[in-house]
Amino acid sequence: MRLFVLTSIATLALSACATTPVEAQPTNDAAKQLEAFPAAKTGEKRHVVSLPQLQNEDEVKVELIVGQTKTIDCNRHTLGGELKEETLQGWGYTYYSLPRVTSGVSTMMGCPAGSERQAFVTLAQQPLVRYNSHLPIVLYTPDDVEVRYRLWRAEEVRKLD
Repeated sequence: MRLFVLTSIATLALSACATTPVEAQPTNDAAKQLEAFPAAKTGEKRHVVSLPQLQNEDEVKVELIVGQTKTIDCNRHTLGGELKEETLQGWGYTYYSLPRVTSGVSTMMGCPAGSERQAFVTLAQQPLVRYNSHLPIVLYTPDDVEVRYRLWRAEEVRKLD
């Protein structure tokens, strides 16, 4: 019960900003830092999130949302795949890789005819990573994968009675 209360409070302490597609161009400093990262391999795409400087970066987290736009029915769908956190040898920078994406899972409800629609289907895993305007967030994914991100901001700290 205590874990549930703490989880609920932590969830309420974060408020979401808009989901933004990752197409931001790196700044000059970030472009220099990107030289340390390898180029994307054939069939792979390198996504780069360059974040603006904030006053209290420790109070913000970045949610990485990786997925594909697909035609789906009325069921809930997720993609299969594992977003791996890796370290750039010799530099200590963190980057993320998604070697492959599979069709994943969905619920199995009977859907009415004509319920097909286009939707952004994501991995089940959507990690929260540290906000750091001094280093870009770099992800390597298959070519047909899109990366979006959302910022989560902490509210005031509340005391439990």
